Amino acid sequence: MNLRRLLTVLCVPLVATGVAAAPASAATAVTVRPDPTYRQQPFEGWGSSLAWMAEATGGYPDSVRNRLADLVFGPSGLNLNIARFNVGGGNAPDVPDYLRPGGAVPGWWKAPAGTTRADKDWWTPGDPAEFDKSADPNQRWWVDKIKSRVTKWEAFSNSPPYFQTVSGYVSGGFTATDEQLRPDKIGDFTAYLAQVVRTLERAHGIKFSSVDPLNEPNTNYWKTTLGADGNPTGGRQEGAHIGPAVQSRLIPAMAAALPAKVVSAPDETNPDIFAADWAGWSAEARAAAGRLNVHTYGTGNRPIPRDLAKGASKSLWMSEVGGSWLDRQDFTSMDPGLGLAGQITDDLRLLEPSAWVSWQPIEDYDNMKPGGESAAGMNWGEIQVPFDCTTSDCPIRTNTKFDTMRNFTHYIRPGDRLIASDDTASTAAMRGDDLSSVVHVNSGNAEQDVTLDLSGFGCVRPGASVTPVVTDVAGALRRGKPVRVTSAKATLRVPARSVTTFLVDGVRSTAAGTGLGSGKPFTFTGVQGGKSLSAENGGLVQRTTDASVPAQRWTLTDRTGRYGNRDRFSIASAATGEVLSTSGGAVTLAPRGTTDAASQWTLSTTGDGTWTFVNAASGQLLDVTGESRDDGARIGLYRPTNGPNQRWQAEAR
Repeated sequence: MNLRRLLTVLCVPLVATGVAAAPASAATAVTVRPDPTYRQQPFEGWGSSLAWMAEATGGYPDSVRNRLADLVFGPSGLNLNIARFNVGGGNAPDVPDYLRPGGAVPGWWKAPAGTTRADKDWWTPGDPAEFDKSADPNQRWWVDKIKSRVTKWEAFSNSPPYFQTVSGYVSGGFTATDEQLRPDKIGDFTAYLAQVVRTLERAHGIKFSSVDPLNEPNTNYWKTTLGADGNPTGGRQEGAHIGPAVQSRLIPAMAAALPAKVVSAPDETNPDIFAADWAGWSAEARAAAGRLNVHTYGTGNRPIPRDLAKGASKSLWMSEVGGSWLDRQDFTSMDPGLGLAGQITDDLRLLEPSAWVSWQPIEDYDNMKPGGESAAGMNWGEIQVPFDCTTSDCPIRTNTKFDTMRNFTHYIRPGDRLIASDDTASTAAMRGDDLSSVVHVNSGNAEQDVTLDLSGFGCVRPGASVTPVVTDVAGALRRGKPVRVTSAKATLRVPARSVTTFLVDGVRSTAAGTGLGSGKPFTFTGVQGGKSLSAENGGLVQRTTDASVPAQRWTLTDRTGRYGNRDRFSIASAATGEVLSTSGGAVTLAPRGTTDAASQWTLSTTGDGTWTFVNAASGQLLDVTGESRDDGARIGLYRPTNGPNQRWQAEAR
């Protein structure tokens, strides 16, 4: 093998080959530094709830429904690989239709003749005469159509069947904060879900990985309003308020009903309510939940579910979100596309989920047009089609969210590992030890010169390059010319108001000796008080930063992996060698070499250089007691709050 061939195969540290053409001056410029020393868990993929879109469209003419399924799960479409099947509850036979188009997802029960909403104690778990194994043909058409493309299935419920609710309706209680699941029917409800899951698996040859019996349970959204005739006039979708105390009973019951499945919960609306649910769960419920699900309809405090999941050693999904991102229906404006791209970027960076799941990519065009849900119209869904289509020429429209979402779903694949980046508008992914892609959102009105600083990878092959794939008003997924990497950097110009995926070839990580686990001493300075962690008198305090003081320097040793965002570290004082630990709910120093769970910590970052410390034994975080800024204030343990008194700036010393 000649030398040139050898250099092509082997990885040569920081070799520059070729020179990128220097861009002309631009109004803005940004440098993006992906960090291979902080890797999220292997990504499980991208998904969607089937829910209303499948119920509404599964009976359409073949030419329409096949096209819709390809747009959502096909490789040229959104390329999703996760599907959440909505197990409908179903109203009583005597209740007139009042739910929104697609929202009346059928229940899986057969009521005796003459049954009304007042009859709520007739159903018997496991009785084949009272179970409709042929229910929900529309959603099940989707199952058969997409099952070769779906690698993970989840079953979820918006409401129990009407006869297991307090109000007798699947749209919620008459007061939105009243408990809706009858306590005496918890076992019947989990038996119902289990029977549906087993029926679907047998009938369609699929396997559910998980089941989630809840949907945004601890909210005031779900309320049934009756008209003068005694029939419901609202709400328009299935939903049930189920508070943390009842959740604590439901989750273990669900685990017992389907012991071979992961029970996911609470599928809560936003990170703050998620945290409230978790705080109200019993120890049994926490243990029974195999995975945590959260929605991001509220975007604040995403790091709280991240650290709660790490502290509990449970995986985390972002299991539902949708939105309009423009107060009018518009299929060409970049506003919706940029809004969704920003949502995905922040969710992946701040939550660190192992999967990202859309609410439903297909929405009802008639409901979204002006005069539908709002006067000006809305852009929910990446695809819009009338939910009353009966002909093969039914119009199908896509907006810019469809295009920008594909910048993520086509190039960040299941099995990739997302890594930290110091740019909040960028998402970087590795495939094995190679940097594979960086998705960058330029929401500004000016072109942008984006410099990828790849020096953290330490290894650039001859001919390494970066190829842009651009989505903007001029078109979707437009592939540009490769730019050579030189001196571990590549600069590429992206258009204003665009989403660009940078495909990286020939850049590999040789991160040994770098990152927090490098063996180098670090100081950790509090974001709130500007003072550093200091080992004193068998415990931990904050002191005015002085890097020359050994008590303020710490050495981290990775005990469980290499560069993972869930690795556990022991943290030793440079002054004494004692190990940062916990005992009796307090922060302590344990003897040198201690490695029990109380003396191990998982560290989290958003890429800004600050970190939280999650204790492996308690799941709590290092916290400046009382949010004090005083010199000498004690450091204790507290639940995650995303407060500045729980974040620490790391500097190598």
